[in-house]
Amino acid sequence: MSEILVDNLTGKTSAGNITVTSEGGAATQSLQQGLAKAWASISGGGTPAIDDSLNTSSITDVSQGRRKIAYGNNMGNAIYLVTAGLITDGNTNGNRGASGSAIVDRNAAYIDYVVYYGANNGSDGDTSDGATIDGIATAGDLA
Repeated sequence: MSEILVDNLTGKTSAGNITVTSEGGAATQSLQQGLAKAWASISGGGTPAIDDSLNTSSITDVSQGRRKIAYGNNMGNAIYLVTAGLITDGNTNGNRGASGSAIVDRNAAYIDYVVYYGANNGSDGDTSDGATIDGIATAGDLA
């Protein structure tokens, strides 16, 4: 196996154009399009804090269960993919209601989303700060 040690990759035809061939060799993909442009792992349970991240500069506790994460380098526009998820508070008895998240505002400079957390079987996932860890990942074009 060969190893390439470099600090920067630049496309030959165009500086930002690097194509990667699939494992089977039948398909190609743009390297830039296949990378996460930002992600954040966030401690919940009250006032949220960013524990680890890529390309995020701050988090704002907008309201109960609602977080606004600013990007360090803006996205190219407001048309990009965001995935969000959460881990509950460690209760292992399976007694949970519906949990999830929803995007409130997707902007080139930030993502604003809300966490819904079902604390018990009877709950439908109210807006909540009850999740222990939540987070986002962003894919799309940087500015």
